[in-house]
Amino acid sequence: MNIQNDAFAALRYRDFSIVTINQFCLTLAILIQEIIVAYSLYQITKDPLTLGLIGLAEAIPFIALSLWGGYFADRFNKQLIMKICLFFSVPLPLVLWLLFHLHGLEHISVNFLSWGIYAVIFGLGTIRGFYNPSATSLKPFLIPRELYANGATWTTIGWQSGVIIGPMLGGFMLAYLGRETSLFSVAALLAICFILINLLHKRSFPKIETDNILESLGDGFRFIWKTKIVLWAISLDLASVLFGGVIALLPIFAEDILKVGPEGLGYLRAAPSIGALVTMIALTRFPPTQHAWRNMLLAVAGFGIFTILFAFSNNMWLSLFALAMTGACDSISVVVRQTILQIFPPENMRGRVAAVNGMFVSSSNELGAFESGLAAKYLGTITATIFGGCMTLVVVTFCWLKTNDLFKVDITKSSED
Repeated sequence: MNIQNDAFAALRYRDFSIVTINQFCLTLAILIQEIIVAYSLYQITKDPLTLGLIGLAEAIPFIALSLWGGYFADRFNKQLIMKICLFFSVPLPLVLWLLFHLHGLEHISVNFLSWGIYAVIFGLGTIRGFYNPSATSLKPFLIPRELYANGATWTTIGWQSGVIIGPMLGGFMLAYLGRETSLFSVAALLAICFILINLLHKRSFPKIETDNILESLGDGFRFIWKTKIVLWAISLDLASVLFGGVIALLPIFAEDILKVGPEGLGYLRAAPSIGALVTMIALTRFPPTQHAWRNMLLAVAGFGIFTILFAFSNNMWLSLFALAMTGACDSISVVVRQTILQIFPPENMRGRVAAVNGMFVSSSNELGAFESGLAAKYLGTITATIFGGCMTLVVVTFCWLKTNDLFKVDITKSSED
């Protein structure tokens, strides 16, 4: 069988399959924890800004450390860095459990609880700053170059599967089993991730060529700046997630607008990934890499349109449909961007390029959460969501007008060069 026509080609490589399973378990753990923390804290404070501050607490260390994480990923062994990060992540859910437990006993105030939670999330952001560049830059070493698009699709399927199951499981566990069981389950999942990474075969990686740390850190920026399709792909995703994301506001929609409780919150949080997963399965057969830039722009435009539809909905089923469609659109954009980021950077620069990408794109989820929480506090939740969707469409229009030459770039040929 021609491996390029095999939908499961990337998964036939043992270590790639292990990393994909690890990503699923890690995503599951993070999303269960996110549901517990966000819903519980909003119930206690009734302040939308607390939801935004959770995102900001994670974004600050992640942005500050991502470049160093990329430098370490290119300088040292990526797998060892991942092991260390996962080892230190296991106790964090237990600290969250202790904070909520002490607050329940009235031993600590709401302010202390809030700031304690922000401190734990800050620690998670610190770990992510080192973990993400190593994890992202490891994947191209696990499969042949011609399978990068297939690998990006399966990586995203593993992630989206976790994002579907995690919130629904988190909402169910919070409603019926309580915070304690849920947070202990998160710690157990993180321990499984640590074990999985230890099962990978030992391997060596190309090292950076300079010992000048500042020059090395700048190489990632310089490469992205001179590679136009990489620059615009990162910028487009950054702007759309920064303005268009509604994930941070879902506890408010669940509690005050749709009135569906923690279980409903789990369904709402999972809906984008259900749409994404269905789309990803189709993309294993029909990758969006032909006319890649056009497809990415159309997908981000769809993301903005369905965000606006969600804002106007007061029906649970319509809201779930709109969120599912935002996930479907986002999945196309993710596959195109991940393929670009695996094809164009040199092997010994992938960690630093992944770090710069992480600084601007991955952290945009947390910064977008802060922007959403701030806008919801002063504009209202629905108005803030409409504004975000409209801004996404403005960004897409600007990019469409400024990037005519990128419509001619064929990344399928680039992957074969």
